[in-house]
Amino acid sequence: MSVFGLDYVRALAPYQAGKPISEVAREFGLDESKIIKLASNENPLGVPASSVAAMQSAMADLARYPDANGFDLKAALASRFGVPQNWLTLGNGSNDILELAAHALVAPGESVIFSEYAFAVYPLATQAVGGRALRIPARDYGHDLDAMAAAVQDDTKLIYVANPNNPTGAFIAPDALHAFLKKIPQRVVVVLDEAYNEYLPADLQYDAVAWLKEFPNLLISRTMSKAYGLAGLRVGFAIAQAELTDILNRIRQPFNVNSLAQAAAVAALNDSEFLAKTAALNNEGNQQLCAGFKAMGLEYVPSYANFVLVKVGDDDGAGARINLALLKQGLIVRPVGNYGLPQWLRISIGLPHENAALLAGLQKALQDEGRA
Repeated sequence: MSVFGLDYVRALAPYQAGKPISEVAREFGLDESKIIKLASNENPLGVPASSVAAMQSAMADLARYPDANGFDLKAALASRFGVPQNWLTLGNGSNDILELAAHALVAPGESVIFSEYAFAVYPLATQAVGGRALRIPARDYGHDLDAMAAAVQDDTKLIYVANPNNPTGAFIAPDALHAFLKKIPQRVVVVLDEAYNEYLPADLQYDAVAWLKEFPNLLISRTMSKAYGLAGLRVGFAIAQAELTDILNRIRQPFNVNSLAQAAAVAALNDSEFLAKTAALNNEGNQQLCAGFKAMGLEYVPSYANFVLVKVGDDDGAGARINLALLKQGLIVRPVGNYGLPQWLRISIGLPHENAALLAGLQKALQDEGRA
């Protein structure tokens, strides 16, 4: 038995990322150029051209450290969201923000609330600081906000809420979310994880930032890895009132967002055309995948993000078997057995031809099992 590390750290199961294309090519002897990855909710349009140009300009100063305070990026974010710069925390992806919140606010033994079938980083961040996880059973594959509010204990310090939710794609209506916030004691910080906010249709868009003045215990987490196409650069940010922001910035690592990432993020924030194209493509792809699943008679969860959760069998080995069958065809998706959903796969929305290839590959995998 190892003598190193705290017990609750040794007990951690490391985060399992989606398989990279190169690994699948090596493992199954496939041509990398023909592999389609629909596993990690990345933007199929790639990096915005505006961000590429901004990074090329920034390369001249790579011998120098990045701006530790991220002035230009914070200025762009402050302008976009109408908040002071001292309400902003920059993160190395939104994972960094989620973990900063746990490290800054939760002591060993104190409780953290999150939903069943919610992002795997919530329990990991909780366990990494020795926190006590209160996992609340899901309702319709989404958050049961009433049960989450009722679960608050004297030692509860943090609640994670994802909207839309990963990996299920479920959405919480803004009225319900606002009512939930009103129930939570102000000593408990609510992290509202809006990693997929940009994919919401216009009629469902809501302004959580406007709630910050009402709720000093609200922290909004966002990412630029999804709709903005910057997953490889790792840029996230939090918006909260100054007091909460100050606590996060006291433990934030210096230079946690590099120079190229900052330059690319500023450009992407101002590239409304790219964002609109991303949203339109995602909406069309969502309909394409769901129509295909329906034609195959498969159950799926209506999604408000850039992926769809689909049930591929009735036994607990179904997700793993179909996933393997797809990998052998050069199709990478995300099994979600680690979320307690072993019969399901989470499939990212890709380009039209990628979605079509996935549907054809899934049909073949199901036929080989005698299910289609």
